[in-house]
Amino acid sequence: MGGIFFTLRMGFINIVGFKQALKIVYSQHKSHNKKPTSSKKNISFYKNQKSKSQLVDNVNYPDEIDSENEVQGEISSFQALTTALSASIGLGNISGVAIAIQLGGTGTVFWMTLAGIFGMSSKFVECTLGSQYRTIGLDGTTVGGPMYYLSRGLKEIGKEKLGKILAVAYCFAGIGAAIGGGNMFQVNQSFMALAVVFPALQSYDWAVGLVLAFLVGLVIIGGVSRIGVITSRLVPLMSVIYILGCLWILKTNFAAIPHAFASIFTEAFSSRGMEGGLVGIIIQGIRRSVFSNGAGLGSAAIAHAVAKTKEPIQEGIVSILEPFLDTVVICNLTALVIATTQVYWTTVGNGINGSILVMTAFAQVIQWSPAVLAGIMCMFGFSTMITWCYYGEQCWIYIFGKSNSIIFKIVFLFCIFIGSVVNLGAVLDFSDMMLLTLAIPNILGCILLSNKVAKELKKYWQKTITV
Repeated sequence: MGGIFFTLRMGFINIVGFKQALKIVYSQHKSHNKKPTSSKKNISFYKNQKSKSQLVDNVNYPDEIDSENEVQGEISSFQALTTALSASIGLGNISGVAIAIQLGGTGTVFWMTLAGIFGMSSKFVECTLGSQYRTIGLDGTTVGGPMYYLSRGLKEIGKEKLGKILAVAYCFAGIGAAIGGGNMFQVNQSFMALAVVFPALQSYDWAVGLVLAFLVGLVIIGGVSRIGVITSRLVPLMSVIYILGCLWILKTNFAAIPHAFASIFTEAFSSRGMEGGLVGIIIQGIRRSVFSNGAGLGSAAIAHAVAKTKEPIQEGIVSILEPFLDTVVICNLTALVIATTQVYWTTVGNGINGSILVMTAFAQVIQWSPAVLAGIMCMFGFSTMITWCYYGEQCWIYIFGKSNSIIFKIVFLFCIFIGSVVNLGAVLDFSDMMLLTLAIPNILGCILLSNKVAKELKKYWQKTITV
């Protein structure tokens, strides 16, 4: 339970840092359209390097190569937040919640929420490390993520061999996670949502897959800067529309809300509802929470590593908003919609399909909502795919080099087509397996490096108080 450890070790940063996170995002959002700072001066540092492959073995921290204390990075903290949110706020928050309820009852939502709260601390640690151990490439681009802080950070504490092993293991798992949960699951549930509204598409899943692959391809060619621009506009808009829809349904079914909360709490400690009893319910809730917010996976650190900031701790504090927004807020709204409409009682046992269950719940109150909801799901799925493509590409580059990154993009786009035609069960199992494999090296590395983060956090609070 890495989240519990990090919460205690970081002095309940998930609670005490929340107000500061909002303050940072507000100030960054006001200035995120300013002209980016050039990183060309930093390129000269690498001119004596023999090859790009040596860049990974000769990482330099921004404050070491930045004599004028420039703010390094390619996107703003707000864009980094929305980019990371686009990977976490997706169909895992909508159909993923519905699947959890179908498999384990409403009690799974309680454990999802609890895991999300502790996950805020996990996000803080991994995103702080991602920013701290990032590097500037030969072409001036910024890169970072778990593979860098695992190899560099563990080397600093005398565990160089372990760091290299964990970094490589993380990258292989990251490639699989990008293809599974960040790709095939998203397109699979997006198609299911479209097929409900447009039944004629049921025989054209392959066509939907090809169209999505084409659209994703158009975006990922532009790199992280284009991804940051698109997600900074798309994610807030889709989130607001979805939240307003949920609130309208809850307003209509206001009298059923107390019973829904009671059901979530009582079933959380019940042995009924699924194979494995209470333990099975807890596991299902935690699995869907991790799938939803990505806490402990380290993937968000890849996005936050390229944010324009001089303060790694500050970037980590911003990241705690992600599990709160996508799990504590959006997942619970989805769960309450399903619970108050009680559609899951008639759907459980008739097959697992999260998208259809959520759309059925919305249609109980807003008859025309399935069409809008299908569009929202597709947009959420689209934003998640483009971000996870970037995550997977960075893992691929770390192992195979930047010159071969086009291979990963081709494989990723091809798997969008595969995800549209295979059944959900196979996609879900593969996605969960890859995400678990991804979490193991990241959490282990973060625990070993937690003392470094704790010391920097203490300095940050002291400096903030004095200011």
